[in-house]
Amino acid sequence: MSRQALRLGMVGGGEGAFIGAVHRMAAALDGDWRLVAGAFSTDEGRNTRTGEALGLAPQRVYASLQAMTAGEAALPEDQRIDAVAIVTPNHLHAPMAIAALNAGFHVFCEKPMAMSVVEAEAIAAAAKASRRLFALAFTYSGYPLVEEGRARVAHGDFGAIRLVQVEYLQGWLSLPIDSEGNKQAEWRTDPARAGLGGCLGDIGTHAFQLAEHVSGLRVEAVSAELTTHVAGRRLDDDVSALLRLSGGARGVLKASQVAAGEENGLRLRIHGERGGLEWAQMEPNTLILRWLDRPAEIVRAGGPGLQDSTTALLRTPSGHPEGYIEAFANLYRSLAAAIRGEGNGWYPCVTDGLRTMRFIEAVIANAALDQKWTLVDSGETE
Repeated sequence: MSRQALRLGMVGGGEGAFIGAVHRMAAALDGDWRLVAGAFSTDEGRNTRTGEALGLAPQRVYASLQAMTAGEAALPEDQRIDAVAIVTPNHLHAPMAIAALNAGFHVFCEKPMAMSVVEAEAIAAAAKASRRLFALAFTYSGYPLVEEGRARVAHGDFGAIRLVQVEYLQGWLSLPIDSEGNKQAEWRTDPARAGLGGCLGDIGTHAFQLAEHVSGLRVEAVSAELTTHVAGRRLDDDVSALLRLSGGARGVLKASQVAAGEENGLRLRIHGERGGLEWAQMEPNTLILRWLDRPAEIVRAGGPGLQDSTTALLRTPSGHPEGYIEAFANLYRSLAAAIRGEGNGWYPCVTDGLRTMRFIEAVIANAALDQKWTLVDSGETE
């Protein structure tokens, strides 16, 4: 008997929006999900055109999330959506996630999780009360060789971890395009829609989550500087942070959206007492291992020597590049498996979201003071 695809509804992601299309491609890649409903835009014409372009039934193209959850809940269980993908600007993440969870639907949400720790905690409470799953789009943690690095660190290949260095460099905001009509730049630099952090919330959270995920360590304190290089911009476009991590490790996080000429330069390096690793998002099929007492190794996606947890994330033979969409799809596939009660695949969840929100608030608090270090809330009382 064939397995039916889970049914997905989407809020946001109308025509012209980048990340909504990425979510749709990733969700569809493995056949685990089928988009059947959506509330893509508050603009009626744009919303209708998006639904038509995606081949949806007109009655399942809704004017709002509230209309979608009500309309879908009224359908038979074998027809209504199973989950809601939230691909809106940041200020809508919390109210929409909470509403979807309370209506009985699982949620796959864009990052950052919310506008504040308080909002993130409200999402966590709603997920717990509803017994529904909440996933976050920390896409880069879905790459196969990120998993390979994580598994090798966890196995103790490098010994006790001492150094964690992560950087995420982009150049697309080097000029004031946010004040010149670029819609993607406009909302990302608007405190009312993006939240307290600009570059910090947009890509600094990716760097932070990746560093903790692969190293297996928690950032316990930060010493940070937030800078706005473009005159008139209302949020930071450049972040520098020193990190104190559990186990005595030390780290550096650099994120910038004004590194002119850079594309999507996410790079992670981790070193322990016996060796270390290096991974770069723009060369995702390569993991470099460096050793104290022998030559460096290059590990390739699909090649020999990979962990079982890594090969489970691969789709093509060695030498056939996999990338961003496939990494994103790994998260959707893991969420689908969890909803079905199959396997133990990992995906970024409430814990990752809360950690990143606490990191954002600690960096902002520290950057506003002359104090060198600010503790990051451990969340141990949750």
